[in-house]
Amino acid sequence: MKKYISVTTNPNMTRIAMRWCVSVGMVWALLACASHSNLNDATDANGVPAWVNEGSVIRTSKDGRRFHGVGSAPMMGNLSLQTSTADNHARSEINRILASYVEIVSRDFIASGDADESGFNDQDVAQQMDQLANIDLTGIQVIGHWTDKKNKVVYSIAEVNMQQVREAIKSAESLHPGLRRFIKVEGDTIFDRIATSEE
Repeated sequence: MKKYISVTTNPNMTRIAMRWCVSVGMVWALLACASHSNLNDATDANGVPAWVNEGSVIRTSKDGRRFHGVGSAPMMGNLSLQTSTADNHARSEINRILASYVEIVSRDFIASGDADESGFNDQDVAQQMDQLANIDLTGIQVIGHWTDKKNKVVYSIAEVNMQQVREAIKSAESLHPGLRRFIKVEGDTIFDRIATSEE
């Protein structure tokens, strides 16, 4: 005969647990907002944020190595749809600049002479660019928005850090194993060489 354990829930404990979860969630949200709260503070003479003018970049700063993708969407009559379209364009920009980064790494890999041992050559570079579309790059976050009040264009900026990219590349079996090893060893050095520095 099966025995079942009866679990009774204390309503007060449930409320306390729910309040605690909500509090923790709010703290995380506030921390995320605080880390990017001044994103729109640096503007040009026309009030346009620096990140809108700068566009998509590979950036290094005291906060680490990050890929920034900037996307936009024209007025659509539906602000929610317009914003999500700009967000998607910003995420696509992350993929585009990641492809540029991997192309530079691939060229360095070939120039290093290590590529010969693993059978990697110029013809493989284009193939690696195609394979990037299959990488599961999780962790891309949209960290800011700005609306041009004159022409109603919405801008979005997305971000992913180098550690997340490294993990994605490490597990991307579609990428050449020799290239993956080279990125593991030389990836940060190459990143710093081509990145825009933020004081």
